[in-house]
Amino acid sequence: MAMSVGGDSAEKPMSEINTTPLVDVMLVLLIIFLIAVPVVIQTVPLKLPNVRFDPTTTKPENVSLSVTSENGQCKVYWNLTPVSSDELRTRAVEKLKAEVERLGGVGNITPDQLPEAHIRGDVNTPYRCIGGTIFTMQQAGFARVGFISEPPPAATPAPDRPGGQNRS
Repeated sequence: MAMSVGGDSAEKPMSEINTTPLVDVMLVLLIIFLIAVPVVIQTVPLKLPNVRFDPTTTKPENVSLSVTSENGQCKVYWNLTPVSSDELRTRAVEKLKAEVERLGGVGNITPDQLPEAHIRGDVNTPYRCIGGTIFTMQQAGFARVGFISEPPPAATPAPDRPGGQNRS
């Protein structure tokens, strides 16, 4: 049994905070998060595709669209002619109807015979412009909408790094 003899006769209230329980709780939380974070941040193992260049076979019936943005406004060009969203839909529907009639009607057509829409989008164009163009073409009936892109540059050798290793 411990006893305090002597000292101040006037007892002062204890003003220091006991940090031991706080440290214990923090250590327990740290251990819980060290165990829980790897469980929560799991991903499905995937092999993402490499960019590859497939040459485009251009057929005369395909529609070539270019999409840019100027001052926040989306600009769509049918070949070299600027068109609004309504004009784009109208032209696309007319083009598709003309192709169906040329091929002999709906019963005689395979999906490969239908025209495609090829979209070229400027790098600095917001996706809403390109997405709107895709949506408009799909509304008009174009089932195949593709993107025209620039092939990746040929592999150029990296300059030699110290240690004799090249990094790409």
